[in-house]
Amino acid sequence: MMAIVPFKEKISLFEKRLGSELESSVEFIEAIADDLISAGGKRLRPKLAFLAADLLSANDNLAVDVAVAVELLHSASLLHDDLIDDADTRRGREAAFKRYGNIVSVMSGDFMLAKVLGILAQTNNAEFTQLMSQTASQICEAEVLQFQAASLETYSFDIYNQIIEGKTAALFVAAIKGVAILANLGFKERHALEEFAWAYGRAFQMRDDYLDLLGDAETLGKPVGGDLREGKATFAILKLFELDVYEAREIVKRHASANNDISKMIELIKEYKADDLARAQITYEVEKAISALSIFPDSEAKKELIELARAESKRVN
Repeated sequence: MMAIVPFKEKISLFEKRLGSELESSVEFIEAIADDLISAGGKRLRPKLAFLAADLLSANDNLAVDVAVAVELLHSASLLHDDLIDDADTRRGREAAFKRYGNIVSVMSGDFMLAKVLGILAQTNNAEFTQLMSQTASQICEAEVLQFQAASLETYSFDIYNQIIEGKTAALFVAAIKGVAILANLGFKERHALEEFAWAYGRAFQMRDDYLDLLGDAETLGKPVGGDLREGKATFAILKLFELDVYEAREIVKRHASANNDISKMIELIKEYKADDLARAQITYEVEKAISALSIFPDSEAKKELIELARAESKRVN
């Protein structure tokens, strides 16, 4: 039986490899890379890759390849997103383009994408390369679709699902399915892991969206209502649209620019119990994710994956 390496050691392997991939003789690129590594974040995608490897008794080196490729793709997209959204901060720090300018930020993101290509060449696996290509396409499409929906006011649950799948769930799928591909897993097990990742990814992003409007600003470390100010209609707000709450649509249309728009939207959500409906949908996705893992025998890795999914029903930041 393969010995299970403590997660702290696995993440250390990941961080070391990520650091080596981001080495550059250009000071500004190196500085942005250092910020990326030191900021850390939840490291959910690497964790998913390592848990998938444990679940499948696969070599951790496969998980490192996948985790670093996925995290580089994710980080590149964040550098570009911050510029597009004119975001002031990222993980509590000044956004890269604010500090170094647009050119440096964009080209540093492209640098990371180039490093992804290098990892794909090293793995020499056409299916994994195709998966990463598809994931990158989904991220781009989701970001443009989100902007398009706000610009044209074409809000719907179908569009919302496409957005959260492309922005978040696709990366979760890449982290888990990538390991399954490199481990030469069979279709049944691979499909189950993919279903878990899609459902868990949707639950995670829906919880993020819920907290962005209905969470506690102090706990979140940022003001609530950021999505609403960008004209985004997330699940609870879409429920108000479905109920023909005219005022909710007007608030979204003006990007919550009037005084008390955020507090009024929160009031409407609670009045029509759209918050309960949003939490119920998150729970539905969580249970769907857990159910997908039923084909795998009980193990510590399976238990941790289930706990990750279940946490979305109560996560507060």
